[in-house]
Amino acid sequence: MSIGERMLDKRTAGKLTLSVEEVCVMLGISRNLGYKLARQGKLPGVIPIGEKRLVVSKLAIERLLEGSG
Repeated sequence: MSIGERMLDKRTAGKLTLSVEEVCVMLGISRNLGYKLARQGKLPGVIPIGEKRLVVSKLAIERLLEGSG
């Protein structure tokens, strides 16, 4: 686990949702690709907040990483 991943773990502990940027770090993808997948409905657990903001269910991403999502 890299230093960045450990810092992310500390920042996201206890949170129910993550930013798209946090999800991108977890998945090892670019920010642009993360937003593209979210807009296309290909990123699980995306929750729109208002007209522009997106958050992602932490549980959905954990399931994806475990292979059951």
